[in-house]
Amino acid sequence: MMRMLRSLQAAAGLALAILAAPGFPQVSAPAYPGKPVRIIVPNAPSGLADICARLVAAKLGEALGQQFLVENRPGAGGTLGTAAAVKAAPDGYTLLAVFDSHATNPHLFGNLPYDTLADLSPISLLVRGPLVLVVRPGLGVASVGDFVRLAKSRPGAINFAVVGPGSPARLLMELFKLEAGIDVTMVSYKGAGLALGDLVGGEVDAMFATVPSVSSHLKAGRLRALAITSARRSAILPGVAALSETYAGFVSEAWVGLLAPAKTPPEIVARLNAEVAKILDLPDVKARFADQGLETAGGTPAQLDRWIRAELERWGKVIREQKITLE
Repeated sequence: MMRMLRSLQAAAGLALAILAAPGFPQVSAPAYPGKPVRIIVPNAPSGLADICARLVAAKLGEALGQQFLVENRPGAGGTLGTAAAVKAAPDGYTLLAVFDSHATNPHLFGNLPYDTLADLSPISLLVRGPLVLVVRPGLGVASVGDFVRLAKSRPGAINFAVVGPGSPARLLMELFKLEAGIDVTMVSYKGAGLALGDLVGGEVDAMFATVPSVSSHLKAGRLRALAITSARRSAILPGVAALSETYAGFVSEAWVGLLAPAKTPPEIVARLNAEVAKILDLPDVKARFADQGLETAGGTPAQLDRWIRAELERWGKVIREQKITLE
Protein backbone atom coordinates (compact mmCIF):
# COMPACT_ATOMS: atom_id res chain seq x y z
CA MET A 1 0.00 0.00 0.00
CA MET A 2 2.83 2.42 0.91
CA ARG A 3 4.57 1.62 -2.40
CA MET A 4 1.32 2.43 -4.28
CA LEU A 5 0.92 5.76 -2.44
CA ARG A 6 4.54 6.71 -3.19
CA SER A 7 3.95 5.86 -6.87
CA LEU A 8 0.81 8.02 -7.01
CA GLN A 9 2.60 10.91 -5.32
CA ALA A 10 5.48 10.65 -7.75
CA ALA A 11 3.11 10.60 -10.72
CA ALA A 12 1.25 13.64 -9.41
CA GLY A 13 4.52 15.49 -8.89
CA LEU A 14 5.65 14.67 -12.40
CA ALA A 15 2.33 15.90 -13.85
CA LEU A 16 2.61 19.20 -11.98
CA ALA A 17 6.19 19.64 -13.14
CA ILE A 18 5.16 19.09 -16.76
CA LEU A 19 2.26 21.56 -16.49
CA ALA A 20 4.58 24.17 -15.00
CA ALA A 21 7.27 23.69 -17.64
CA PRO A 22 7.90 26.80 -19.77
CA GLY A 23 7.15 25.04 -23.02
CA PHE A 24 3.87 23.51 -21.90
CA PRO A 25 0.74 25.41 -23.05
CA GLN A 26 -0.98 27.04 -20.06
CA VAL A 27 -4.77 27.18 -19.60
CA SER A 28 -5.86 30.78 -18.95
CA ALA A 29 -9.15 32.39 -18.02
CA PRO A 30 -11.31 33.23 -21.05
CA ALA A 31 -10.85 36.75 -22.38
CA TYR A 32 -13.40 39.34 -21.24
CA PRO A 33 -15.91 39.93 -22.65
CA GLY A 34 -16.59 36.54 -24.19
CA LYS A 35 -20.32 37.11 -24.67
CA PRO A 36 -22.79 40.03 -24.82
CA VAL A 37 -22.87 42.34 -21.80
CA ARG A 38 -26.11 43.92 -20.61
CA ILE A 39 -26.30 47.39 -19.11
CA ILE A 40 -29.42 47.77 -16.98
CA VAL A 41 -30.90 51.27 -17.03
CA PRO A 42 -33.39 51.54 -14.15
CA ASN A 43 -35.64 54.04 -15.89
CA ALA A 44 -37.61 54.29 -19.12
CA PRO A 45 -36.15 55.09 -22.57
CA SER A 46 -35.34 58.73 -23.41
CA GLY A 47 -34.10 59.63 -19.94
CA LEU A 48 -30.57 60.90 -19.33
CA ALA A 49 -29.26 57.54 -18.11
CA ASP A 50 -30.73 55.81 -21.16
CA ILE A 51 -29.26 58.32 -23.63
CA CYS A 52 -25.86 58.14 -21.98
CA ALA A 53 -25.83 54.34 -21.58
CA ARG A 54 -26.68 53.75 -25.24
CA LEU A 55 -23.85 55.94 -26.49
CA VAL A 56 -21.31 54.38 -24.12
CA ALA A 57 -22.61 50.87 -24.89
CA ALA A 58 -22.12 51.38 -28.62
CA LYS A 59 -18.57 52.65 -28.09
CA LEU A 60 -17.71 49.81 -25.70
CA GLY A 61 -18.96 47.34 -28.28
CA GLU A 62 -16.67 48.86 -30.91
CA ALA A 63 -13.68 48.88 -28.57
CA LEU A 64 -14.07 45.39 -27.10
CA GLY A 65 -15.55 43.52 -30.05
CA GLN A 66 -18.64 42.35 -28.18
CA GLN A 67 -22.22 43.58 -27.87
CA PHE A 68 -23.16 45.81 -24.95
CA LEU A 69 -26.96 45.79 -24.79
CA VAL A 70 -29.05 48.33 -22.89
CA GLU A 71 -31.98 46.87 -20.94
CA ASN A 72 -34.52 49.31 -19.52
CA ARG A 73 -35.97 48.21 -16.16
CA PRO A 74 -38.03 51.19 -14.90
CA GLY A 75 -40.14 51.36 -11.78
CA ALA A 76 -40.16 52.56 -8.16
CA GLY A 77 -37.81 55.46 -8.77
CA GLY A 78 -35.10 53.23 -10.21
CA THR A 79 -35.04 50.72 -7.37
CA LEU A 80 -36.46 47.80 -9.39
CA GLY A 81 -33.74 47.91 -12.02
CA THR A 82 -31.06 48.45 -9.40
CA ALA A 83 -32.28 45.42 -7.43
CA ALA A 84 -32.14 43.31 -10.60
CA ALA A 85 -28.53 44.33 -11.19
CA VAL A 86 -27.56 43.63 -7.58
CA LYS A 87 -28.96 40.09 -7.87
CA ALA A 88 -27.02 39.35 -11.08
CA ALA A 89 -23.86 37.26 -11.08
CA PRO A 90 -20.78 39.43 -10.38
CA ASP A 91 -19.02 38.29 -13.53
CA GLY A 92 -18.87 41.52 -15.54
CA TYR A 93 -21.76 40.59 -17.83
CA THR A 94 -24.32 42.75 -16.02
CA LEU A 95 -23.65 46.44 -15.48
CA LEU A 96 -25.86 49.22 -14.12
CA ALA A 97 -26.19 52.84 -15.29
CA VAL A 98 -27.47 54.78 -12.29
CA PHE A 99 -28.68 58.35 -12.24
CA ASP A 100 -29.17 60.96 -9.54
CA SER A 101 -32.13 59.29 -7.81
CA HIS A 102 -29.70 56.53 -6.82
CA ALA A 103 -28.62 58.90 -4.04
CA THR A 104 -32.11 59.90 -2.91
CA ASN A 105 -33.85 56.52 -2.84
CA PRO A 106 -32.18 55.26 0.36
CA HIS A 107 -33.62 58.25 2.22
CA LEU A 108 -37.14 57.86 0.82
CA PHE A 109 -37.82 54.14 0.45
CA GLY A 110 -37.97 51.93 3.52
CA ASN A 111 -36.34 48.50 3.41
CA LEU A 112 -34.64 48.69 0.01
CA PRO A 113 -33.73 45.19 -1.22
CA TYR A 114 -30.09 46.25 -1.55
CA ASP A 115 -27.41 48.37 0.11
CA THR A 116 -26.63 51.36 -2.11
CA LEU A 117 -22.92 51.28 -1.28
CA ALA A 118 -22.09 47.71 -0.23
CA ASP A 119 -23.93 45.84 -2.99
CA LEU A 120 -22.44 47.66 -5.99
CA SER A 121 -18.93 48.24 -7.34
CA PRO A 122 -18.33 51.69 -8.89
CA ILE A 123 -16.74 51.77 -12.34
CA SER A 124 -16.87 55.37 -13.57
CA LEU A 125 -18.86 58.58 -13.46
CA LEU A 126 -20.03 59.18 -17.02
CA VAL A 127 -21.62 62.62 -17.36
CA ARG A 128 -22.98 65.49 -15.31
CA GLY A 129 -25.10 68.48 -16.23
CA PRO A 130 -27.77 70.93 -15.06
CA LEU A 131 -31.54 70.64 -15.17
CA VAL A 132 -33.73 73.16 -16.96
CA LEU A 133 -37.15 74.44 -15.92
CA VAL A 134 -39.40 74.11 -18.99
CA VAL A 135 -43.05 74.95 -19.58
CA ARG A 136 -45.57 74.49 -22.35
CA PRO A 137 -45.75 77.69 -24.43
CA GLY A 138 -49.50 77.92 -23.89
CA LEU A 139 -48.97 78.54 -20.18
CA GLY A 140 -48.22 82.14 -21.12
CA VAL A 141 -45.08 82.72 -19.05
CA ALA A 142 -41.65 83.81 -20.31
CA SER A 143 -39.57 83.98 -17.14
CA VAL A 144 -39.22 82.55 -13.65
CA GLY A 145 -40.84 85.70 -12.32
CA ASP A 146 -43.86 85.18 -14.58
CA PHE A 147 -44.11 81.54 -13.47
CA VAL A 148 -44.00 82.44 -9.77
CA ARG A 149 -46.58 85.19 -10.16
CA LEU A 150 -48.93 82.85 -12.02
CA ALA A 151 -48.49 80.10 -9.43
CA LYS A 152 -49.20 82.52 -6.59
CA SER A 153 -52.32 83.80 -8.31
CA ARG A 154 -53.62 80.25 -8.85
CA PRO A 155 -52.46 78.05 -5.94
CA GLY A 156 -52.37 74.35 -6.90
CA ALA A 157 -53.58 75.01 -10.44
CA ILE A 158 -50.23 74.44 -12.20
CA ASN A 159 -49.56 70.75 -12.88
CA PHE A 160 -45.86 69.99 -12.50
CA ALA A 161 -44.52 66.74 -14.01
CA VAL A 162 -41.93 64.77 -12.04
CA VAL A 163 -40.17 61.52 -12.95
CA GLY A 164 -40.48 59.12 -10.04
CA PRO A 165 -41.76 60.02 -6.60
CA GLY A 166 -38.29 60.58 -5.12
CA SER A 167 -36.28 61.92 -8.04
CA PRO A 168 -33.94 64.88 -7.47
CA ALA A 169 -36.10 66.84 -9.94
CA ARG A 170 -39.05 66.25 -7.59
CA LEU A 171 -36.98 67.25 -4.58
CA LEU A 172 -35.71 70.28 -6.46
CA MET A 173 -39.28 71.36 -7.13
CA GLU A 174 -40.13 70.91 -3.45
CA LEU A 175 -37.26 73.24 -2.59
CA PHE A 176 -38.33 75.69 -5.29
CA LYS A 177 -41.86 75.74 -3.88
CA LEU A 178 -40.49 76.64 -0.46
CA GLU A 179 -38.06 79.23 -1.82
CA ALA A 180 -40.63 80.93 -4.07
CA GLY A 181 -43.58 80.49 -1.73
CA ILE A 182 -45.78 78.78 -4.32
CA ASP A 183 -48.03 75.73 -4.47
CA VAL A 184 -48.21 73.42 -7.51
CA THR A 185 -49.72 69.98 -8.10
CA MET A 186 -47.16 67.20 -8.64
CA VAL A 187 -47.92 64.63 -11.35
CA SER A 188 -45.61 61.60 -11.15
CA TYR A 189 -44.41 59.58 -14.19
CA LYS A 190 -42.32 56.44 -14.60
CA GLY A 191 -40.05 57.97 -17.22
CA ALA A 192 -38.95 61.28 -18.71
CA GLY A 193 -40.30 60.34 -22.14
CA LEU A 194 -43.82 59.91 -20.78
CA ALA A 195 -43.65 63.16 -18.83
CA LEU A 196 -42.31 65.10 -21.79
CA GLY A 197 -44.98 63.64 -24.06
CA ASP A 198 -47.69 64.96 -21.77
CA LEU A 199 -45.94 68.31 -21.36
CA VAL A 200 -45.64 68.80 -25.12
CA GLY A 201 -49.25 67.64 -25.48
CA GLY A 202 -50.46 70.17 -22.94
CA GLU A 203 -51.58 67.63 -20.33
CA VAL A 204 -49.21 69.14 -17.74
CA ASP A 205 -47.71 72.60 -17.47
CA ALA A 206 -44.06 72.41 -16.42
CA MET A 207 -41.17 70.23 -15.28
CA PHE A 208 -37.48 70.18 -14.42
CA ALA A 209 -35.74 68.15 -17.15
CA THR A 210 -32.25 67.40 -18.40
CA VAL A 211 -31.04 69.50 -21.31
CA PRO A 212 -30.63 66.56 -23.75
CA SER A 213 -34.16 65.33 -23.13
CA VAL A 214 -35.73 68.67 -24.08
CA SER A 215 -33.25 70.23 -26.53
CA SER A 216 -35.16 69.19 -29.67
CA HIS A 217 -38.45 70.43 -28.19
CA LEU A 218 -36.87 73.78 -27.32
CA LYS A 219 -35.48 74.22 -30.83
CA ALA A 220 -38.85 73.36 -32.37
CA GLY A 221 -40.71 75.75 -30.08
CA ARG A 222 -42.75 72.98 -28.49
CA LEU A 223 -41.40 73.92 -25.05
CA ARG A 224 -40.05 77.09 -23.46
CA ALA A 225 -37.07 77.19 -21.09
CA LEU A 226 -37.37 79.53 -18.11
CA ALA A 227 -34.23 78.79 -16.08
CA ILE A 228 -31.29 76.44 -15.73
CA THR A 229 -29.97 75.00 -12.46
CA SER A 230 -26.25 75.51 -13.12
CA ALA A 231 -24.25 78.05 -11.12
CA ARG A 232 -24.12 80.31 -14.18
CA ARG A 233 -25.72 80.50 -17.61
CA SER A 234 -24.92 77.63 -19.94
CA ALA A 235 -23.18 78.05 -23.29
CA ILE A 236 -25.73 75.68 -24.81
CA LEU A 237 -28.66 77.83 -23.59
CA PRO A 238 -27.10 81.32 -23.34
CA GLY A 239 -30.41 83.12 -23.34
CA VAL A 240 -31.78 81.15 -20.40
CA ALA A 241 -31.23 82.61 -16.94
CA ALA A 242 -29.63 80.61 -14.15
CA LEU A 243 -32.14 79.99 -11.38
CA SER A 244 -29.45 81.09 -8.93
CA GLU A 245 -29.69 84.60 -10.39
CA THR A 246 -33.07 84.90 -8.70
CA TYR A 247 -32.62 82.44 -5.81
CA ALA A 248 -29.04 82.47 -4.52
CA GLY A 249 -27.41 79.06 -4.17
CA PHE A 250 -30.12 77.25 -6.09
CA VAL A 251 -27.79 74.90 -8.00
CA SER A 252 -28.25 71.23 -8.90
CA GLU A 253 -26.79 68.73 -11.37
CA ALA A 254 -28.06 65.54 -12.94
CA TRP A 255 -25.48 62.77 -13.35
CA VAL A 256 -25.01 59.22 -14.59
CA GLY A 257 -22.58 56.63 -13.25
CA LEU A 258 -21.65 53.10 -14.33
CA LEU A 259 -21.53 50.35 -11.70
CA ALA A 260 -21.39 46.56 -11.44
CA PRO A 261 -22.62 44.06 -8.85
CA ALA A 262 -20.39 43.87 -5.77
CA LYS A 263 -17.55 41.33 -5.98
CA THR A 264 -17.19 41.76 -9.74
CA PRO A 265 -13.52 40.84 -10.39
CA PRO A 266 -11.34 43.94 -9.90
CA GLU A 267 -9.52 43.28 -13.16
CA ILE A 268 -12.83 43.53 -15.05
CA VAL A 269 -13.74 46.74 -13.22
CA ALA A 270 -10.31 48.16 -14.07
CA ARG A 271 -10.64 47.12 -17.72
CA LEU A 272 -14.06 48.75 -18.05
CA ASN A 273 -12.89 51.89 -16.27
CA ALA A 274 -9.96 52.22 -18.66
CA GLU A 275 -12.14 51.72 -21.74
CA VAL A 276 -14.77 54.18 -20.50
CA ALA A 277 -12.05 56.77 -19.86
CA LYS A 278 -10.90 56.43 -23.48
CA ILE A 279 -14.49 56.72 -24.74
CA LEU A 280 -15.25 59.84 -22.70
CA ASP A 281 -12.07 61.45 -24.05
CA LEU A 282 -13.07 60.94 -27.70
CA PRO A 283 -13.71 64.30 -29.42
CA ASP A 284 -16.96 63.11 -31.00
CA VAL A 285 -18.29 61.84 -27.65
CA LYS A 286 -17.32 65.07 -25.87
CA ALA A 287 -18.98 67.08 -28.65
CA ARG A 288 -22.19 65.04 -28.60
CA PHE A 289 -22.61 65.48 -24.87
CA ALA A 290 -21.52 69.15 -24.91
CA ASP A 291 -24.12 69.87 -27.59
CA GLN A 292 -26.70 68.72 -25.06
CA GLY A 293 -25.35 70.73 -22.16
CA LEU A 294 -23.53 67.80 -20.54
CA GLU A 295 -19.94 67.46 -19.36
CA THR A 296 -18.12 64.14 -19.68
CA ALA A 297 -16.80 63.17 -16.26
CA GLY A 298 -14.77 59.96 -16.05
CA GLY A 299 -12.45 59.33 -13.11
CA THR A 300 -11.55 56.30 -11.04
CA PRO A 301 -13.91 53.87 -9.28
CA ALA A 302 -12.82 55.43 -5.98
CA GLN A 303 -13.79 58.88 -7.23
CA LEU A 304 -17.26 57.65 -8.21
CA ASP A 305 -17.61 56.07 -4.78
CA ARG A 306 -16.81 59.42 -3.15
CA TRP A 307 -19.24 61.21 -5.50
CA ILE A 308 -22.10 58.87 -4.58
CA ARG A 309 -21.35 59.19 -0.86
CA ALA A 310 -21.37 62.99 -1.15
CA GLU A 311 -24.69 62.93 -3.04
CA LEU A 312 -26.18 60.60 -0.43
CA GLU A 313 -25.18 63.01 2.32
CA ARG A 314 -26.36 66.09 0.42
CA TRP A 315 -29.84 64.81 -0.46
CA GLY A 316 -30.26 63.08 2.88
CA LYS A 317 -29.81 66.43 4.60
CA VAL A 318 -32.34 68.11 2.28
CA ILE A 319 -34.91 65.35 2.78
CA ARG A 320 -34.54 65.36 6.56
CA GLU A 321 -34.59 69.15 6.93
CA GLN A 322 -37.57 69.62 4.62
CA LYS A 323 -39.34 66.51 5.98
CA ILE A 324 -39.91 65.30 2.41
CA THR A 325 -41.72 61.98 1.98
CA LEU A 326 -43.09 59.97 -0.92
CA GLU A 327 -46.64 60.97 -0.05
